[in-house]
Amino acid sequence: MPFARMLLDTGRGALIGTVEIIPGVSGGTVALIVGVYETLIDSAGHLARGVAATVVDGVRGRGFARARRELSAVRWSVVLPVGIGMITAVLVASAVLAPLIEAEPVASRALFAGLILASLVVPIRMVGGRWRPREYGVAALGAIAGLALTSLPQVDPLEPPLPVVALAAAFAVCALVVPGVSGSFVLLAVGMYAPTLAAVNERDLAYLGVFILGAMVGLGLFVSVLQWLLTHRRRVVLATMTGLMIGSLRALWPWQEGGSIQAPGPDLVPALLLVALGAAVVGGVLLVESIALKRAARRWDAGALDPAGNS
Repeated sequence: MPFARMLLDTGRGALIGTVEIIPGVSGGTVALIVGVYETLIDSAGHLARGVAATVVDGVRGRGFARARRELSAVRWSVVLPVGIGMITAVLVASAVLAPLIEAEPVASRALFAGLILASLVVPIRMVGGRWRPREYGVAALGAIAGLALTSLPQVDPLEPPLPVVALAAAFAVCALVVPGVSGSFVLLAVGMYAPTLAAVNERDLAYLGVFILGAMVGLGLFVSVLQWLLTHRRRVVLATMTGLMIGSLRALWPWQEGGSIQAPGPDLVPALLLVALGAAVVGGVLLVESIALKRAARRWDAGALDPAGNS
């Protein structure tokens, strides 16, 4: 069971990593779909606080007890395989998927639009209970924000200095942890998507090292805020995420040129079929996840498992 779960979590990480290189598609959305979003956010918060405590308490000579408490709270059994899957997928997808997306932009956007449309059920269901006017209101604001973000004009690729790389990475990783907002699209909007993809493919260690450092700083500053919001303002946050996902669909309209929306082309029917295929894939994933959770719950009721499904 633990080995099978490790393989499953590695596959989940691979899915997240794959979509993270696709502008307009949010890795946070996929994390929601495959059921690891809150675990990753909670663990990232503990990890950020543990690293900060290691540095601060170490400098002040206070020992590392606080750091050990935070680091021991990280769900390493989930975080490590998901992280390995993400890193592997980013390396592979950067070399394989990017050229395919460039060669078939209409088909790829149609497929991804179907994925996002079907995945809307995830945050809607996580809100729990009947939606109130407040949830509808913040979802509408989230949709407007998502539409505005994905309508930003794309700029030409540039050769960024390393401090700019770190700053862009800090903002991009914040987008990564918010479902509906694409970190890759943020990089594309500021002209750093192509250089970053090239750095991955060319193994530019200086660029990638600075990028990872900036991402870690951004994650450490942002994730604790998001974690607090999910704990104390859960319904509002999830409703906002739903709106962001709806607004982000603008970036996945199949027919566009340089970010400008175009009328449907002669390939309308194949595009609609791909939308349906994407929706069916997510529907199948959600169905399998639901069946697995129900079986785990029954086994837990029988005393065989804990609520997380572990032996």
